[in-house]
Parts: sequence; structure tokens; C-alpha cells
Amino acid sequence: MAARLKEYYKNTVFSGLMDKFQYKNVMEVPKLEKITLNMGLGNIKDNQKMLETAVQELAIISGQKPVMTRAKKSIANFKLREGMPIGAKVTLRGENMYIFADKFFNIALPRVRDFKGVSRNSFDGRGNYTMGIKEQLIFPEIDYDKIDKIKGMDITFTTTAKTDEEAQALLEMLGMPFERQ
Repeated sequence: MAARLKEYYKNTVFSGLMDKFQYKNVMEVPKLEKITLNMGLGNIKDNQKMLETAVQELAIISGQKPVMTRAKKSIANFKLREGMPIGAKVTLRGENMYIFADKFFNIALPRVRDFKGVSRNSFDGRGNYTMGIKEQLIFPEIDYDKIDKIKGMDITFTTTAKTDEEAQALLEMLGMPFERQ
């Protein structure tokens, strides 16, 4: 099954971006490169079971097995030693990336309480967009009864766009609901 959003990008968004920014070469048109989901769990050093449930939830949400992230250096104030697991992350590319983006824009984001759109100020200056989510319950795959603790995550959309304006146009055409100005 081909990703619905990927077909939409090829058929509609690509030509729309070509017209809007007057690119001379088709290779200049920005595209979505990868989506990274990162779940940092600062207080899991005492509770190993919580790390396992976080990894399982991230796998269910993304459809791909997450990688555990480990502390790079020891910090005495936080009782953290080098190499201790402190979170999990997944990098989505290709079909999985488009399937996740479609599900995120059309199903998960509308389930956020009092949702008025995502901020336009979260671009990094190089065409990448990062946003945080406070609870994993917005994804329909997560069973509400099996949740022991609400966990948040960061989602980064990495594009090939050179400017934030181009990246915003790309994400907006793909269906990301930005807040009104």
C-alpha cells in the first residue's frame, strides 16, 4: 500500500511549490527528508519498567522499533551516570515517514485539547520544524487503560528546504495545521 501523503506530494504539492517559488530546477523543490520522534524520560533511572513501556508505546505510535538513548556524560546533581538509558527515539524515512505524517496531521493533532493549530515560530532557520507534545494519548493506537504515566515527546520534521518560508509552505501544503496569523 502506497502512502497517501506521498502520492499527494508528488501530484499536488510538488507542482504547487514549483509555481510558488519559481524554481528553475526540479531538484530545488523542498521535500520531507525524515521525521524524528524523541521521548526523553528523565526520572526512569529508578524504574526500568517505565522505560520498557515507553519503548513499546513509541514502537506502536511510529510502527518502527525505537532505539534507547543513553547519557553521554555523568551528572552528579541528577544522579546520572554515563551510559544510563534516559529515553528512546525513532527516525522515520520513506513510506513510514509519510504514513506517520498523514496520521499525525489528520488524526492525532485534532485530538489535542483546545487545539488552535501548531506554532509558526518553531522553525530552526534551516528549514526544519520541531514541536513538543505533552501526552502520548493523542495517538489512537495507545490504549488509555494501559497507560501508567503520561509521557510527552518531541517531533522533528527535517526537510531539504533552504529557508523557513519554504519549509512552512511545504508543511502547510502537506496538511500541517498552523495557527492563524
